[in-house]
Amino acid sequence: MNKDNDKNQELDLFTIGFTQKKAEQFFETLIKSGVKRVIDTRLNNVSQLAGFAKKQDLQYFLQKIAGIEYIHILDLAPTKDILDAYKKKEITWDVYEERFNLLISQRQIEKKVSIDMIDKSCLLCSELKPHNCHRRLVAEYLQGKLDKHIKIHHL
Repeated sequence: MNKDNDKNQELDLFTIGFTQKKAEQFFETLIKSGVKRVIDTRLNNVSQLAGFAKKQDLQYFLQKIAGIEYIHILDLAPTKDILDAYKKKEITWDVYEERFNLLISQRQIEKKVSIDMIDKSCLLCSELKPHNCHRRLVAEYLQGKLDKHIKIHHL
């Protein structure tokens, strides 16, 4: 494929939260969407509260149930300070979004993922909906930074 056609290629990037989802719904959604890799964007992915989405369990289930690869990229997660301030309602969503976007820009996350890595990948976090979740911000940031057309699908 030549470079001109390659630049016009559309890539699919998915996002999903596991909260309020039963394991069956979570895994079936990923399978039906054609996800090849789950990229964990959580700061804390080993909490007992995560249930089936606890890091080692999730990695095992994704591979066994769906043949989906799992990776955790901590640079895609917020810092504890930013996350705690938002959870404690010390800052609004708008302030959180501004701080998180600055953080991922400073981290240059676009240099830490390849086009091949994100195509057909799904950014994972705990939030049920993407509206007030950093996984949406990561997806939109990558969409704006990478030299490809990235179509974002919120599952």
